Amino acid sequence: MQNKTVIITGASSGIGLACAWEFAAKGAHVILAARSIERITGVAGEMKEKGYRALAVRTDVSIEEDCRRLIETAHSETGRIDILINNAGLSMRALFGETDFRVLERLMDVNFWGAVYCTRYALPYLLETKGTVAGISSIAGYQGLPGRTGYSASKFAMHGFLEAVRIEYMMMGLHVLIAAPGFTSSNIRKAALAGDGSEQGESPRTEEKMMTSEEVARKIVQSVAKRKRTLVLTTQGRLTVLLKKIAPTLLDRMVYSHFTKETDSPLHKQQ
Repeated sequence: MQNKTVIITGASSGIGLACAWEFAAKGAHVILAARSIERITGVAGEMKEKGYRALAVRTDVSIEEDCRRLIETAHSETGRIDILINNAGLSMRALFGETDFRVLERLMDVNFWGAVYCTRYALPYLLETKGTVAGISSIAGYQGLPGRTGYSASKFAMHGFLEAVRIEYMMMGLHVLIAAPGFTSSNIRKAALAGDGSEQGESPRTEEKMMTSEEVARKIVQSVAKRKRTLVLTTQGRLTVLLKKIAPTLLDRMVYSHFTKETDSPLHKQQ
């Protein structure tokens, strides 16, 4: 990663923040992108104090112009773009029949269109360096999850988009990674949207039992270095992908049972 330019969206917390530190520690010039400019400016300052190279760029990935400006700023500052980590994302938790359409649109705008915008503007520079575009997805991109229709839809869309991009540009040296970390200890569940668009405010899961963002970041950086196609973390995640292929009906029942055990699960309303 020495002297490579890495752009990371959603870099203010969780997996994005952990990836930023991991790439920076390996010698990359890190471009941190997020809506919270105060937060990422502070992180960039901490990195510079350690002798790392970092730049903060305020970015709302749901806005096309913000994404264009992010990519152009990164290239003008460093002269190259080697790696784009499409990490910015939102989650949700509500039954489909109780979810405002605007919530679903917001999930698609951030999780899907954010990746599309950033990838499109970065593509010419990534082709120059035979670089990497990565999508930080989820098991929800392999299996639809109850209470998370918008989240699942956005991740399925991201998968299809990145797989098509991979094939289109495979002969030009572009590397595409789709990473599905599984449940990770981060703030994404606390910021998850309820059916009316308000933030959930607390996690329905036991965070301390999950893989840490730092562990996930190390695996992602290793996968980028090895130019892997996919990264599915956790035994539960790999089992889900396998059962989806060989026993989809059984998997549906297992997923239903699993999610009914969540604290205040939306599925309780159906019982």
